[in-house]
This record gives sequence, C-alpha cells and structure tokens, in this order.
Amino acid sequence: MSFYVPRGPSRIVCLTEEPTEILYALGEQDRIVGISAYTERPAEAKRDKPVVCAFVDGSVKKISALKPDLVIGFSDIQAELAKKLIANNLNVLIFNQRSIQEILAVVMNVGRLVGRPLEAESLVGGYMRNIEAAQARAAKRGVRPLVYFEEWDEPIISGIAWVSELIEIAGGKDIFSDRAHGKLARERFVQSQEVIDAAPELMLASWCGKPFDLAAVQARPGWSSIPALANDAVYEISSCDILQPGPACLTTGLAAIEAHIGRVAGRL
Repeated sequence: MSFYVPRGPSRIVCLTEEPTEILYALGEQDRIVGISAYTERPAEAKRDKPVVCAFVDGSVKKISALKPDLVIGFSDIQAELAKKLIANNLNVLIFNQRSIQEILAVVMNVGRLVGRPLEAESLVGGYMRNIEAAQARAAKRGVRPLVYFEEWDEPIISGIAWVSELIEIAGGKDIFSDRAHGKLARERFVQSQEVIDAAPELMLASWCGKPFDLAAVQARPGWSSIPALANDAVYEISSCDILQPGPACLTTGLAAIEAHIGRVAGRL
C-alpha cells in the first residue's frame, strides 16, 4: 500500500451560495462539483456547475452521484439534509455563522480546507478594510437614522445578527438590535405595534425567497404613521446581496445599506 499527503477536498458540493462564492474568490472553483439553486454569485457558477439542491432540501441521489469528498452546508435549517447525506456515507461540514466575525472565520476556514490560507487572509483583510471605510464615512456623517429591517412578513421577523451589525457599521441604529443575535427565527419575531412604537426613519426589507410587497406593508393597520412609510423611505435589498452570510453581504449588501442610510440621513 502507498499513501500521499492530502491536499484538501477535490470534489466539493456547496449547499448554499457562500462557500461557492468563497471558493471562486480563492481561485479554487475547479473543486466545486455541485451548487445550490439559490446561487447567484458569481454569475458563472450557475452556468458552469450542476444544481443539486434548494435551500432546505436537495437530491441525495444527485449529490451522491457526483462522488463528493466534502459537502458544505449552512445552519440548522439544513440539518435534515445533512443527516441524510451522512447516512449515505458522505463527509458533511455545516457552518453556522450568524455574525460578521463568524463570516470572516468561515472564509478563513474554507481557505485552510483547500490549502489557500494566505489568499483567504487577503480576502478577509479586504472585507475588513471595506467595513472600516464604511464606519469612517458613518462617523463623518454624524446623523444615525433609526432603521427597521424586515426579513419576513408573516410572521414578522427582524434582521439577523450580521444584518444588524451592517446597519450599525453603515451609520444606522437597528431598532431591534436587542434580538438580532437570536439564532432561531422565532427569537426575532416582532409584533406590528412594536415597529409602530419604535418609529423607524428607514425601513429596509429582504423577504427570503419572495419579492417584497410594499403595498401590503403600507396597508398594515397603523403603519402609515411610521416615519419611514410617511416619508417614502422604504427600500428592498436583494436577498442574494444581504441574506447570504458570506462575501456578498460584506460588499454589495453593505454598500446597499449604506446608500439608503445616507439618503435618509441627508434629510434629517
């Protein structure tokens, strides 16, 4: 028998967008053999890689047929899919990042997995400089609008930790920052009256998996009195830009939040 020094997984299935985006950014896209249907970044991934799963579930048969030596997923939401894949003797790695610091850690960990720690460190450095620049612009602006971020409408769910942190970085005050670190969606449920009472000056929305319905929000009882609605300061951010806990939210997502906060701050 002969053995060799492992060089990291060579056939990777990514159950969510963020490991795909990270691997492309590291120049290691050739290791990817399957991706999620919700992958939007980079654009060439969906053109070049077979789709093997949605978000909550996927085809164990399709994934197994690709003979992956590693499957990378995200969060407790994919626990059942992960369980089925493990039962089929596949190696599964589930990340559970919820904060910006944890997102940066995932970039580093994926880089180490594929033997690109220095390149991963360079990526992380770039994301940190981008964040620091946004913080400096926010400090110069001075005015910090009250911001409400809505992740879902029925029940109403406020923003998750990394979204709340990005709002603060971009110069806003998340009205539900106290519950943003709840890892389960039910920990971030809010009541309609709570939003009315908080009187946010800016509303940002990204309904995961479906388009934002402004008319439905405007029709909610009592919401016409909310400054954000009264002053037409309600904006949608694409879920692929803000609800993927990877490079997208730290770049495009942060830029979108900052632009909307800057627009509202200029009126205050």
